[in-house]
Amino acid sequence: MDIIQTLMAEHRLIDKGLDALEAYATALDGGIDVPREDLGLFAQFIREYADTGHHGKEEDILFAIMNEHGFPRDGGPVGVMLVEHDEGRRLVGILREIATTSGAWSGADRARASDAAHAFVSLLKAHIYKEDNILYPMAERHLPPGVLDEATRRAVAFDQARAASGETARLEALARDLASRYGQEVNR
Repeated sequence: MDIIQTLMAEHRLIDKGLDALEAYATALDGGIDVPREDLGLFAQFIREYADTGHHGKEEDILFAIMNEHGFPRDGGPVGVMLVEHDEGRRLVGILREIATTSGAWSGADRARASDAAHAFVSLLKAHIYKEDNILYPMAERHLPPGVLDEATRRAVAFDQARAASGETARLEALARDLASRYGQEVNR
């Protein structure tokens, strides 16, 4: 798979995690007693898989190469994606903070966690749509084939290092577990 195909495949697993997080937030909205620890697990999956792994490849490899070939880092489609990555990090920071609070859920914690989770899910689903349907096709149309081949080689090396450490398998298993607990099925 080339870098674009790899990133899009990762989006499918992230989508499942987002669906499960949405179900978790909806349970909070309904007053259902969901484990606070699960919120921490969602934040962990998002930070380590979606952000460090997936966004890391985008920012350090694909977006960097796009910048070198005329796509501005500030403004334009790449700039929009970077702003959205930062907003997602801010929202996940809120989720992490709430997840580490000890004790029973307070009404304020429930509302804050739910609001941040719903906002994050909405942001990232729209973000993924824009990448899959606008940014990635733009990159495929405008970047020379050799440049995409180099981006793919760098992405493969990045993924191999994470896979060798067991990180990828651990995070994919975490996504499957959370998805199964919150009504989603993951076949990756």
